[in-house]
Amino acid sequence: MSQNTSGQSSSTNYSNAQNSSSTSGGNNENQVLTRSRLQDLVREVDPNEQLDEEVEELLLQIADDFIESTVNASCQLAKHRQATALDVTDVQMHLERQWNMWIPGFGTDELRPYKRAPVTEAHKQRMALIRKQMKKF
Repeated sequence: MSQNTSGQSSSTNYSNAQNSSSTSGGNNENQVLTRSRLQDLVREVDPNEQLDEEVEELLLQIADDFIESTVNASCQLAKHRQATALDVTDVQMHLERQWNMWIPGFGTDELRPYKRAPVTEAHKQRMALIRKQMKKF
């Protein structure tokens, strides 16, 4: 992917990104995750583990599909906001909304708001019972 020369180091021309992701089908030179890198990752998790060739192929294909779908969806977000460049926030928004993933260290440095878990009715009843018991003492 070529970097945009408009001064934004975190943006890429999204038409180039779409073209490169759609033409990469099966070319090992364009793969982000190579077979040797996958084997390195497996060794980091368990030095004694060895993946079958079919499993490696499947994992590489899943990684390629994930990257391609992320790039395409991010480009659609950039196109929707009528931008000529793909920005980190487009990728972040897609990953967070579709995959519930947040990659720290990229984009804005603002703190994400803490989302409280929804309180169930059973929890409310238990808390009411505890408060009632506490009042007796």
